[in-house]
Amino acid sequence: MEVFFANPGTSEMHLVSAVDRIAGMRPVLGLFEGVVTGMADGYGRMAGTPAATLLHLGPGLANGLANLHNARRAATPIVNVVGDHATYHA
Repeated sequence: MEVFFANPGTSEMHLVSAVDRIAGMRPVLGLFEGVVTGMADGYGRMAGTPAATLLHLGPGLANGLANLHNARRAATPIVNVVGDHATYHA
């Protein structure tokens, strides 16, 4: 089972919903990007398989950078997806 850690905003909720309908994928929601990136780092280290994160906009990425720095130093495999505003909102 692949785990997908997410701190979604309104524009990313559709992706979380789609991942939830894929057999073998499990989205885990976090309330803060620091928590999400920390969970992904821990999962990647323990499972030895890549973890994926969905972060809300650029500031969300910035909130998780400390954990992503630690993950990089430990060579933890993580795929990060950073959302953006909907085109009609931007």
